[in-house]
Amino acid sequence: MIMFQPHVYATVFILSILQAFALDSYIAAVYEHSVILPNVTGRPVSSEEALTLMNKNMGVLEGAIKAAAQQGAHIIVTPEDGIYGWVFKRDTIFPYLEDIPDPQVNWIPCTDPERFAPAAVQERLSCMARNNSIYVVANIGDKKPCNSSDPKCPSNGHYQYNTNVVFDSKGKLVARYHKYNLFMSETQFDSPKEPEIVTFNTSFGKFGIFTCFDILFHDPAVTLVSKLHVDTVLFPTAWMNVLPHLTAIEFHSAWAMGMGVNLLAADTHNTSLAMTGSGIYAPDGPRAFHYNMETEDGHLLVAELSSLPRLSPTYPSAVNWSAYATSVKQFSPDDHNFSGVIFFDKFTFTELTKPEGNRTVCQKDLCCHFSYRMTEKQEDDVYVLGAFDGLHVVEGEYYLQICTLLKCKSTDLKTCGEPVATAHTRFEEFSLSGTFGTSYVFPEVLLSGVQLAPGEFQVLSDGRLISQSGTSKPVLTVTLFGRWYEKDPP
Repeated sequence: MIMFQPHVYATVFILSILQAFALDSYIAAVYEHSVILPNVTGRPVSSEEALTLMNKNMGVLEGAIKAAAQQGAHIIVTPEDGIYGWVFKRDTIFPYLEDIPDPQVNWIPCTDPERFAPAAVQERLSCMARNNSIYVVANIGDKKPCNSSDPKCPSNGHYQYNTNVVFDSKGKLVARYHKYNLFMSETQFDSPKEPEIVTFNTSFGKFGIFTCFDILFHDPAVTLVSKLHVDTVLFPTAWMNVLPHLTAIEFHSAWAMGMGVNLLAADTHNTSLAMTGSGIYAPDGPRAFHYNMETEDGHLLVAELSSLPRLSPTYPSAVNWSAYATSVKQFSPDDHNFSGVIFFDKFTFTELTKPEGNRTVCQKDLCCHFSYRMTEKQEDDVYVLGAFDGLHVVEGEYYLQICTLLKCKSTDLKTCGEPVATAHTRFEEFSLSGTFGTSYVFPEVLLSGVQLAPGEFQVLSDGRLISQSGTSKPVLTVTLFGRWYEKDPP
């Protein structure tokens, strides 16, 4: 006789309930928050002062959460650093931190606030979720005590983590994630010893979560999708836009397409640091996005997504990213190639000198092919095709293979690769492909005014990024952004 343990029965029962009430689609929300920042004093404030500031920000977030719930949203994502900002050192951020327990403790802070007190921030977030019957995703700071027996224990006796928390529609803490890939300025936080792979199940799909800079690395980002097969990734971020390839809406929408997953990206809003760009992205394109460098206002996005995108009829087919490019000969000789720099990386460029044609440019093992026909070509709009195959080593170390068509800042070819936000030339059609050595390639199309082009391009199974009917606005860049994770430094 086979004996089943009670917890096995419980697990089967819970999964059966989730399947019975599973939703084919759900309403997602993200809020781009203009954070109320603390005064830079250079000294730690009291815990009371810290909580006063955090309550101001949570008051704004609560308004967005209520508005999202009133529009039927099942889940809302708020930004990284959205409750206290980022102007901290290790000691000055400490009063803002709480000890966040493992979600396995089965805790609803809203109804049992003293169980892991002091936890005023967790209590309020939990009540926001419970009172509005909505999943709430927020980014706060976690502190974990350590002692001298741990050789890596910081001098203040605490590890400090940049942390995402998720509260379900009853207010229960269901997920906690400590950011693994810290950005270079995040000296106030520690990185966990190993990357945490955090998922949770709902009646509207399986979710994974990570934070900002994590998206450029294999762990935990790729592992969540390729091994744990999450349906949707939750992504609080404080993303500083870098043209031409790394603006928030551009790269995040491309990552969702390249990975074949929903992505809910909530960015911090601060135009002085070029922080803006939030979106609700599906594998076949964005459902809603926001980019605003004109004002300091927050912004709520709400849109519908498939709960199980892999079962959707619009789910993209598998792509062999090098199939087409390796089957064709080079379109043009390389005797007119020149070098230029994009975000500190040395690209090889070739100019598009005619209003239509075919061009090839190569660097190391990567050859990029581009076929095109322009319309409304402006004399002062200069476009180049570029290739980069190498290790990026500035704010982090990661290996890139990039094929890109981009507009130069001026008619001087030395400006090619510098940030530019406007263009005047439209393309009636184009096709971009490359001989990639990696299967992780993210397709980007960015239009004048830093806007996306939903429905105006597609990726073919042979690795071509094409547009056959033109774009609605002039083109800034058409890019295949490849990440070769196996070539990253250990």
